[in-house]
Amino acid sequence: MPRASRFIALLLAACATFAQAQTEDAASAGTPANAPQSQKLSATDQQFIQDAGTAGATEIAASKLALTRSGDKQVKDFAQRMIADHAKLARNLDVIAKRHGITSPPSADSSVTGSLQNLQGAEFDKAYIEKVALAAHQKAVELFANESEKGNDAALKAAAAKALPILRHHYAMAQQLAKAKAS
Repeated sequence: MPRASRFIALLLAACATFAQAQTEDAASAGTPANAPQSQKLSATDQQFIQDAGTAGATEIAASKLALTRSGDKQVKDFAQRMIADHAKLARNLDVIAKRHGITSPPSADSSVTGSLQNLQGAEFDKAYIEKVALAAHQKAVELFANESEKGNDAALKAAAAKALPILRHHYAMAQQLAKAKAS
């Protein structure tokens, strides 16, 4: 084989080896830093995602009702804040859930939203403050505190811990709102 032909053959072999290495690198690029591969969550963490998602969806749905059913500016302002903050929390949890193959978004608790559906004005405000602002936030604080302390997935624990101050602040706001409306 002439010298030039051997050189070309070696060059082609080197290119093929390089191309194979690039293909393998691209296939393994799903490292945690880039695109985390789906790992099975513990049953506790899966339940947290479900419960937190349902709680958030319920807060958003009930707060949207408050924008149309309440006649009180303070209640509407609180509801608007809940919609914005809980939508952001939901997006953050959704990213983590999708990394683990959980793609179906949770729906709102229809027993809560249904109980508010036909109420108006002060009657709506009272029920919304009791069921959503106070009770739901108290449960959310407990849920997120438990996950941040006892969860198994590091990213989920961190997200729960990061959300806790926001949820505690919401609960404090709800207590202030309830106190203001009781007087």
